[in-house]
Amino acid sequence: MSDNNKKQPFIPLSKLSKQKQRAYHASKRGSWGEVNPVTRKPPNPKAYKRERKISDEEER
Repeated sequence: MSDNNKKQPFIPLSKLSKQKQRAYHASKRGSWGEVNPVTRKPPNPKAYKRERKISDEEER
């Protein structure tokens, strides 16, 4: 067998260097494309809303 046909030994991710771990994780991450994840969040129902709701009686 030539050197090019040898299989790479399995090395656990925790044993790899930080630089190689970052490269591995970066290769696994995908792109959001046109989707903005911030706009997909539902509003927090417990959050304080500063907008004042105007009822029909106050408008008159």
